[in-house]
Amino acid sequence: MSVLTRLTCTAYGTHFADQIALVLVPLTAALAFDVPPLIIGLLVACQSMAHLLGSIPFGILVDQRQPRLLAKASALMSLCGFGLAAFSTFTGTLALFAFAITCAGFGVVLFGLTALSILPRSVPPRDLAKANAAIEVPRALSSFAVPLAVGLTVGLVPIWTLFAIACAGSAFALSHAYRLPNFDVAPKQSEPALSRIITGGRYVLRHRLLLPISLCAVFWNYGFAALLVVLVPAIQTLFAFHPGSFGIALAAFGLAALCGTLLAGRIAHLVEPSTLLIFGPGSSALATVGLLAIGPETATLWLYGCFFLLGVGPAMWLITQNAVRQMVTPADMLGRVNAVIQTTIYGIRPLGAVAGGAVAGMAGAQTGRYLVVLAFACSAAVPLLSDLRKVRRYDTLSPTAA
Repeated sequence: MSVLTRLTCTAYGTHFADQIALVLVPLTAALAFDVPPLIIGLLVACQSMAHLLGSIPFGILVDQRQPRLLAKASALMSLCGFGLAAFSTFTGTLALFAFAITCAGFGVVLFGLTALSILPRSVPPRDLAKANAAIEVPRALSSFAVPLAVGLTVGLVPIWTLFAIACAGSAFALSHAYRLPNFDVAPKQSEPALSRIITGGRYVLRHRLLLPISLCAVFWNYGFAALLVVLVPAIQTLFAFHPGSFGIALAAFGLAALCGTLLAGRIAHLVEPSTLLIFGPGSSALATVGLLAIGPETATLWLYGCFFLLGVGPAMWLITQNAVRQMVTPADMLGRVNAVIQTTIYGIRPLGAVAGGAVAGMAGAQTGRYLVVLAFACSAAVPLLSDLRKVRRYDTLSPTAA
């Protein structure tokens, strides 16, 4: 079994469990704990907080520690977190639930950074885009199948049992992480950790491609986190849809991500990277405009269609920008640079979740939808106004192309 296959199996377990949590957290808050939109936003923020708090220290670890060990640690953290989530939901302990989903999130963050570091050590540069597509298939497939299953079963089984199933996914990831080989590790650097992070951050800020990649993703993730929070009260008060439509909408998003991921792997050598870097955020902005048209008389298929459009382009964008990142970053800085970008990208999600909850709580879900559209429009503008539109070929990229 190749390294890529073992890493992909680990990714299947990790993302299967993570997608269960992504769908269940806002639904658990609304249905099991019966909390207002602001608290829903805070709980979604807790789920995303791991990216804000964990990416930078994990990035330092990835540059200095054995990736196989870190992959095992990531699966173990997720397993413990989802176990606590099942227990806290069963006992109705809200504070413990918030802690549990944060802990599980740390495991997902560590795995993501570790996987991005393993790939360049396992495949030649010309195959990086295809390998990134392969490693994204588990996330995309899980983001389709899991929300669909949750949407169809929520209300039929106790919510805590679904978190228990997430534990099984983490256990599967752990079993395959043990089968990864050891990799060469760079000698431990004497430079202080803070200085290394500042160096990585400076590299991102000064780079003509990494900076716009980060900005584009910041606006997108801010809008997506706000959307997850705003959508729950919108479904209840504006759309008059069944609560399960939330999970099915996310399943449509996941199906789109799966289609986009599979397509990106096939056309990586046929389509200019700039095309995908523009199409991804542009299609998302168009999808959120479509959400403004939904009302009580609208068919739920319109919601699902908007979420499909929301997911297909960003999946292709993610694979493309991962390959760009890996090619323009020096090998000994990859963990730090990825950590800085991950912190920036996913660290904004708690702010988006809180903002979405606050706006929906004070001004209503309709105003919350306008906030979402604005964020996605800003994301779409970044590649159009930056050097991302000039990336014609992968083989012209190098760590010196700053």
